[in-house]
Amino acid sequence: MTGEETWSRYDTADYLETEEDIAAYLEACVEEGDPTLIAAALGTIARARNMAQLDRDMGVTPDKL
Repeated sequence: MTGEETWSRYDTADYLETEEDIAAYLEACVEEGDPTLIAAALGTIARARNMAQLDRDMGVTPDKL
């Protein structure tokens, strides 16, 4: 191998792109019945929504990525 491999940290918020994605994610977490997981999911959803708003504010669309 000639170069260094780079890795990025997985963040679920990067993949919550639609309201349907968010609803399905939250539903799956609620089904687990773990309050800690639900709290973490709500934080992830908040981050995802903030990232989406920032993209809209900056005029970033999927075709520009």
